[in-house]
Amino acid sequence: MTSPINYHRHDDIGVITIDNPPVNALGQAVRQGLMEAVAQGNEDTEVRALVLVACGRTFIAGADIREFGKPPQAPILPEVIGHLEASAKPIIAVLHGTALGGGLEVALGCQLRVALPGTKVGLPEVKLGLLPGAGGTQRLPRLAGIKAALDLITSGRFAPADEALELGIVDAVLACDDPLEAGLAAARDVLDGRRTPRVTGELPPPAADPEAIARYRARLEAEAPELFSPFRCIEAIAASSEGSLTDGLRRERELFLACMDSPQRAGLIHAFFAARAPHKVPDAGEAPIMARLALLGEHSLFDRLRGAADRAGIELTHRPSEDTQACLVASGADTACPAHCLRINLLTAEEVADLDTIDADLALVVPTAGSLAELVALRADAEQQQAAANALKALRQAVVVSRQGSLLCTLSSAARDDGVNPHAAMEAASLMLAERGWAYRESDIDLLAIEVLGYPRHLGGPHRQANQAAAGGHAT
Repeated sequence: MTSPINYHRHDDIGVITIDNPPVNALGQAVRQGLMEAVAQGNEDTEVRALVLVACGRTFIAGADIREFGKPPQAPILPEVIGHLEASAKPIIAVLHGTALGGGLEVALGCQLRVALPGTKVGLPEVKLGLLPGAGGTQRLPRLAGIKAALDLITSGRFAPADEALELGIVDAVLACDDPLEAGLAAARDVLDGRRTPRVTGELPPPAADPEAIARYRARLEAEAPELFSPFRCIEAIAASSEGSLTDGLRRERELFLACMDSPQRAGLIHAFFAARAPHKVPDAGEAPIMARLALLGEHSLFDRLRGAADRAGIELTHRPSEDTQACLVASGADTACPAHCLRINLLTAEEVADLDTIDADLALVVPTAGSLAELVALRADAEQQQAAANALKALRQAVVVSRQGSLLCTLSSAARDDGVNPHAAMEAASLMLAERGWAYRESDIDLLAIEVLGYPRHLGGPHRQANQAAAGGHAT
């Protein structure tokens, strides 16, 4: 098997290249390859500095999702980063696209970081019920301070390259299109004394900031008291100012493992996977490209679709022709949809009382709040539904596909009818929906409830929660 890590030499600069498409995720082969390439570079007597770059559209975008829920395989990421940080020769990491999660932690373990314009960095583990577990809570505060670390880690937001430079997360933003070119230039600057590499873990601990710690804790207690991992993030960041790196990493690991054991982590990861491809119709095959659509009537969605049409390469008209493939029909439209076109009626959850009475091939249920819609197959076959879903996705309208009846309408109606405990009502309704077979995937029920109806994300959705309860207990 070909390694996703390659090592070669440019004069007296060793280049370590990650090539693990599509996003250079930190799978076991990448971790092992990094260990071996760093050792190779340090043993190469003709090399004085090392450059770490990634192929494709991004630097390391995080962990390998194929390893989620599986026992960790050696070497684990903290070991890899410790190996990078202990390199006798300076390692210059070149960031482009995104450097997220473990990807940013890898960069923090290098002795210099440069970014290309447009790069974004972040530690979004909190969104999966975790905290950065490979030194992020300890090395980031040493570079950017406690307050910046609290902001980035407890929110999971991405910081653009200019902000990362201002905070000290990266050492330079280089106006360059090619990561290798940027890395070689930065390495040459290091060797010629124009840039000074630093070992992040050897920097002094950040100054303690009890006011910022208290402020972020109070904010979380007010906004999301039920969440587990954000509070553990605060504890780990606070530990970065209390002792040595070794002590901080030990505390980070304890808190990371506590998050791993939390039921919330499993719920958030379930929600993460539910959102990966909800527009896919099973067994639809390769649906043809639908490039000509008519928008009939007036609807707020139409303006958003028109704004994305040019980039998507889709022609949108207000009057169908013989070349039109589908019509999106708003309520009260006064233009007829030709018989040769796929007819997609736009509805709200409140309007979907009985889809059997609707004269359409598909129904697009558009909620009044939230960015996710539901595309319900009525007369359309799987290939037609997939073609329509693909077109909507290209037009930046996220959809969940379903069949025969509306998941969203049923969940919304159940929540609305039970004003005392709408979450329990959605849980009961989700079991009924799964039994009816309207959902292609039971996780689609959970996704709609979370994204549109405000069901708590950390519980993973009403169907997951109902199943958890049936198995012996609710997640918390």
